[in-house]
Order: sequence, then structure tokens, then C-alpha cells
Amino acid sequence: MRTGVWLVGARGSVATTSIVGALALRAGLTGPTGCVTELPGVSTPALPGFADLVFGGHDVVATPIAKRAEALADAGVLPARLVAALPEELAAVERELRPAPTGGTQADRAAAIVRDLTMFRQRHELARVVMVNVAATEPTPPAHPGHADPDALRDALGGPDEVLPPSSLYAYAAVTADCPYVDFTPSTGLRLPALTALAERHGVPYAGHDGKTGETLLKSVLAPMFAMRHLAVRSWSGLNLLGGGDGATLADPDANAAKVRSKQRVLGETLGYLPQGDTRIGYVEELGDFKTAWDLITFAGFLGTGMRLEFTWHGCDSALAAPLVLDLARLTAAAHAAGRTGPLDDLAFFFKDPLGTVTHSLADQWTRLCAFADGLDAGDTDVARG
Repeated sequence: MRTGVWLVGARGSVATTSIVGALALRAGLTGPTGCVTELPGVSTPALPGFADLVFGGHDVVATPIAKRAEALADAGVLPARLVAALPEELAAVERELRPAPTGGTQADRAAAIVRDLTMFRQRHELARVVMVNVAATEPTPPAHPGHADPDALRDALGGPDEVLPPSSLYAYAAVTADCPYVDFTPSTGLRLPALTALAERHGVPYAGHDGKTGETLLKSVLAPMFAMRHLAVRSWSGLNLLGGGDGATLADPDANAAKVRSKQRVLGETLGYLPQGDTRIGYVEELGDFKTAWDLITFAGFLGTGMRLEFTWHGCDSALAAPLVLDLARLTAAAHAAGRTGPLDDLAFFFKDPLGTVTHSLADQWTRLCAFADGLDAGDTDVARG
């Protein structure tokens, strides 16, 4: 099942690491550590193999993908030996990367994206193309009447206004081109009534939002522990420090607020209440693609005895995110092949702010993910539809 993976933000750190990782796996130069789809319970013949994935994408910058990979190797994100071993493969990907459309109306830009997706699919004789958004986090957009109805949205896009933020314009183009859509960011993406209705009209599945790679991953493990042991969490405060492009983007207060809302959702919905404290995100250029999170949790046990838990997480964001991007592309492609449409709630395991009404317990999410994969393996579209 030859499958296209169209990356929005294709020259960024996460996308570059995903591409190099997939090429290295295809060539047998590395193992699948971090790839959830290679674990028993999730691995299934229904998924496209790593060798079946063909990469393309859009970006607003033009730095060659090989140069981005070399820079990430210099920063300790990628092994330099892999970049050196894959020059022809990276050159082939470079030929499939396109500048993000600019100018004209948003309808013009959406049409240009659709053309790129369609030509990519035809050029490589792909069964389907999955679009994955790994671009920079956007601020929450202002409301617009076109957000409520697909036909009103289509008409509005032909006018002079910027009706949709970039993530949503790409989602609109993906759905219009009959491509499944995955949002690995906390940006708006497909989360507008007009776009979800359009996805249903075109019969495509979609998944998101905001990949769960670090501090929130730990919250999804620890918060259920406190709830199940009937311990009262009095406060939960976190400080996240990161560099790189994401850190620079999140220095913007509006983008920062969108990210923080996504990170905090897990606590309120798991505990049933929101404890005191908040999550703060700071930009430290020196950290580059690495990030550090420090959390302080105070809680009360039997007879009101006060206690505390602290943890520090230090990780490489791209190395944590890239295998999940590959997982989501493979799972979403298999869901599309099985006839699944609409929100893929069973992929909540991968997201901070998942679609639908889902539990935030990582263990419960894992159970749902395994059942989802088992349904794909059986070729049972009723199971796959949940």
C-alpha cells in the first residue's frame, strides 16, 4: 500500500527527523525504537510499511532538506552517519517539497495545495496521501461566519479576507483532495464546524491535536494514579523550557496561550477538577531542539497529610515526536483504507488534546488503540469505525 505522507512544515526539525528516520528504517540502518506501531498489540499487516511511505510537503522556507538534516546532526538530534548514508534518498525527497502557496485569495492558495497533492499522488501512483501538520503553533483565530458552514466557507475563501488560519486552510485543501488529515500541533486545523462537516461530506478520517511527547505524557500517567488512589491533588505547577523554532514561536503570547490550554486539559478531565497552579513555557535559545520540564505536585492523603512529588523531564523534542508522526501516518492511512471516516478518537493515545470525548489515562488510551489496530488487522470496517 504505497502511501504518501505530505508534511506541512516539511523542512522543520520534526519533519526532517521523521523523514530521515523513515529512510533509515527503509534502508535497515536503524531500529524502530519509539515507533508505537512496531509494538505487539498495534503492529498489523494492515499498516503500510516504512518502505511504502513516500514523502512530500510544503514549507515557507527553502533550506534544502539535506542541509536541515546536517544541522540537526550537528545539534545532536540525528546521528551524522545516517545523514551521510542517505544523500540520494534525501535528494529524492527534496524533489517532492514545494514552497507554501502565497498570493491571491485563500481559495487560490487552497486550489494550489490541492493541485500539489493530486500531482504527488498521481506521480507516484499512491493509494492515498495523508497530510500531517507539523508546522509552527498558531494563535487561536478570530471567529468568522464562514467557520460554521462548508458552503459559506467556500464562498468566503474567494473574497479578500483571511478567513482561515494556515493550519485550517491546509486542512480544507486536504479534505477537498480526499486526503486524511492529522494535526500534530495545537493549532486550529480541522477543528471548525465547517471543516468537520466537509470531512464528513468527503468521507475522510482525521486525527489530532497536539502530539503528546513529554510533560503531558507524564501527566497522563500520573494524574490517573492520583485519581485511582483517591489522593487529593492540591496544586500542579509546571515550567517548560525549550529552544529551537518551536520555542521561538511560543515566545508569542497568543501562540503560548494556545499551547498551554492544550497541555492543561488532561488534568481537569482526569482528576475531575483543576488544581491550583499553571503551566509556563519559556524560550531559551541555547537549548536548541532539546527541552526541559520541571513539575511540582502537592497532594493530600489520609487525614489530610500533605505530601509532594517533583519530576524533571529532559528530552529531544524531534526525536520524541518523529516516530509518532510516522505512527499516525500509517494508522490514519490504514483507517482510510478500511473505510473509516470522521474523527479517529481511538488515536487519543498520541495527543495532548485529542478529538472526541475520550479518557486521558494513557493506560485506557492504549487499550483503545490496540482494539483499533486489531479491527484493522481483521479487516472489519465496523470495528474500525468504532
